[in-house]
Amino acid sequence: MKRLLITGGSGFIGSHTCVVLLKQGYELYVLDSHCNSHPKVIDRVVKITGDEESSTINKVFLIEGDLRDQNLLNKLFSDSIYQGKPIEGVIHFAGLKSVQESTANPLLYWDSNVNGSINLLRSMDQFDCRTIVFSSSATIYGASKKSFLPETSPINPLNPYGQTKLAVEKLLRDVFKSSPNKWRISNLRYFNPIGAHSSGEIGEDPLGIPNNLFPFITQVAAGRREKLTIFGKDWPTLDGTCIRDYIHVMDLAEGHLLALECLLAEEPQLMNLNLGTGLGTSVLELVNTFQSVNNLEMPYEFASRRKGDVPQIIADNSMALSRLHWNPSRNLEDMCRDGWKWQTLNPKGYL
Repeated sequence: MKRLLITGGSGFIGSHTCVVLLKQGYELYVLDSHCNSHPKVIDRVVKITGDEESSTINKVFLIEGDLRDQNLLNKLFSDSIYQGKPIEGVIHFAGLKSVQESTANPLLYWDSNVNGSINLLRSMDQFDCRTIVFSSSATIYGASKKSFLPETSPINPLNPYGQTKLAVEKLLRDVFKSSPNKWRISNLRYFNPIGAHSSGEIGEDPLGIPNNLFPFITQVAAGRREKLTIFGKDWPTLDGTCIRDYIHVMDLAEGHLLALECLLAEEPQLMNLNLGTGLGTSVLELVNTFQSVNNLEMPYEFASRRKGDVPQIIADNSMALSRLHWNPSRNLEDMCRDGWKWQTLNPKGYL
């Protein structure tokens, strides 16, 4: 049983990835500061993955702490070696993720996202753990005139959040070049993760104002917000609203497992991979599908376009499909159904 370190494992994508990893028999150290997540999440993960014959309670260990604490990281790695089960790989989710907050407080984002990653890589190198899957983002591409974005698309983040993701990718590239025969690195560039685990036990629980569209939809449908605002109805698309690539969070989680196993099975390498469905969905199509699948109606209004938005962004995911033999199998209806189940079963999130 391989032992992994999952930074930010109590978060939205991290928790769903923990479910996938535990079901594949991995033992997990989950390190999370809980600045934008909840410690109850890991209890839910254990509930989902455990059964009467084989509980996972002894396979996942939650440590509350911050990546900026170098001593804590060193202790995690050294204790694991002392126990005879060294950490063999890292999936790095930890970091702040609000575009708006990053613009208002860039120092916080550079400190947390970049300095935290430097500490993590320093400890990994010191304790001979050189396999890492990094939670990157399609925001590093910035505005593009191309509808489908391959990994070779021009890089130009439009906000400090995206800049910090790019900075960590550059750091990882430099680390790889320094010891190309040792490091195994995969940068996974997400598009728009939505949905939740089909059990409704875990899902997206944003603290404060959501950063993404889908939590606004579920909260409006639940009556937590008065109405949904759609930015722009005059885009050059079929219905006038922006088109994006939405991917089910469980498909995304499975992509992390496959990326990790690819790195562990092959020679040292650095991979940049888009994780998206390769399908475009307009904002109105998402709203209408959500209402139809869940048999409800929700109020929405149109507002002016937001600065920096582009009409259409869809992943060219061909490289991930071929390299990982990965196939995102859940459709838009599944995303809407599972996301609403999480919201209805957890009207106040994890509180």
